Amino acid sequence: MTGKVTSEAPADGPEENASELAKGPAEPLEEVAASGSPREEQAPVPTTTNPAPPSEDVPSAPLLLTVENVSDSSVTVSWEPPERLGRPGLQGYLLELRREGASEWVPVNARPMMVTQQTMRNLALGDKFFLRVAAVSPAGAGPPAVLDQPVHIRETIEVPKIRVPRHLRQTYICQVGESVNLQIPFQGTPKPQVSWTHNGHAVDSQRVSVRTGQQDSILFIRSAQRSDSGCYELAVRLGSLEVKAAINILVTEKPGPPSSIKLLDVWGCNAALQWTPPQDTGNMELLGYTVQKADRKTEQWFTVLERYHPTTCTISDLVVGNSYSFRVFSENLCGLSASAAVTKELVHIQKAEIIAKLKGFVERDFSEAPSFTQPLADHTYTPGYSTQLFCSVRASPKVRGRWGQWAEGSHQACPPKPEDGLGGPCPAPSLSGFLWPCFPQPKIVWMKNKVSIEGDPKYRALSEQGVCTLEIRKPSAFDSGVYTCQATNALGEASVHCRLEVKASATH
Repeated sequence: MTGKVTSEAPADGPEENASELAKGPAEPLEEVAASGSPREEQAPVPTTTNPAPPSEDVPSAPLLLTVENVSDSSVTVSWEPPERLGRPGLQGYLLELRREGASEWVPVNARPMMVTQQTMRNLALGDKFFLRVAAVSPAGAGPPAVLDQPVHIRETIEVPKIRVPRHLRQTYICQVGESVNLQIPFQGTPKPQVSWTHNGHAVDSQRVSVRTGQQDSILFIRSAQRSDSGCYELAVRLGSLEVKAAINILVTEKPGPPSSIKLLDVWGCNAALQWTPPQDTGNMELLGYTVQKADRKTEQWFTVLERYHPTTCTISDLVVGNSYSFRVFSENLCGLSASAAVTKELVHIQKAEIIAKLKGFVERDFSEAPSFTQPLADHTYTPGYSTQLFCSVRASPKVRGRWGQWAEGSHQACPPKPEDGLGGPCPAPSLSGFLWPCFPQPKIVWMKNKVSIEGDPKYRALSEQGVCTLEIRKPSAFDSGVYTCQATNALGEASVHCRLEVKASATH
């Protein structure tokens, strides 16, 4: 049979265990030894002495006596049953110890126990002793198995370790005024020295509380402020061994409002606004802006745009005859800013008056040189799939109109011919005919590595409403290079560039 048992360590003196030895299974052996010396002198009759048990009745020594574990207060030993159990059978095992420098073996258990593993507890640091175990049968105890080396009880040293929780391996984000309570477990025996630093300096004890136990350390901030953001480093030191762990804390709050806002233009039922980013973003990246409008009659605010990233916008579908105010909020993960930037003047949407002025009309000059409002962006593509490059250009050269004649017998103008390439609003009537204005688009030229690709069937260039598109059919690595879009009119020219990289196909 196998098993394990836990026992207390015996006292140092053998006298305290003398009675236990007398009660143990080794009692027949003690009686034989006691009758061996005194009774031979007083009564030499051989019939009064007990014969020694045969070797077949006594079990052999246990096998593989091994120390399983040694701590600072306990030791665990195990062994295997003996090869020979004896004819009467096995009663159990008797474990004994002998302290270094002593000559007496002291039993650990008072009587034999049917176990092959035993743990001795409540041992003192510095104890050094030998152990032996013997198998016991009704005929007596067999020869013991003795450990070759003594067992030394000393303090164990565990290498320090810090186990950072998973949610603290990334930046810990909280809002201003919230409490911060971080519990960091660690290991180490004996108890290591623990210290915290903030951005390389000792933590401020007036703002940060640190409580360290046997297995963890707690960093607590009752009311976090933005100054508490930074890198907190936990150091666990045990002698010459030291481990560190860094925890990043980011304390955020709502952002401030945009610095300023102004009205750029009002036309028809549209209004254009522009504003500047806030000076305080709340210690984190902005999610965008919220634009609202309110008319003078109801004075109720309605949201027009949410999480809008640019700093300019055009608000359309305004009601004719109303006057509007506009305001803009900043927004981050904590929410909208507490206040908003509000336009100072009201925007009046007036009714358009149609007045025919046949004479003295001053034509407004809308002419301007080409300028790209959206440049080309660098791209990387996979070969075999069609690719498109986009950009947008703005240009309006001044071009004289073309006179037409009224159709006979009607009041409708003759439309321009397709080959004229003219377009625009409806013509203004006059006594002799009409003036059909024309607004030709700037000339767009696409180049690759400063060489024009116009007429190449591999490329297809499109231009509509100022949006220029270059389509590359099934590009290959040969099509990689620098592409240029050049816009030219009578007032000047402009160009934008981008780099296109076509990855080489993988070979198998």
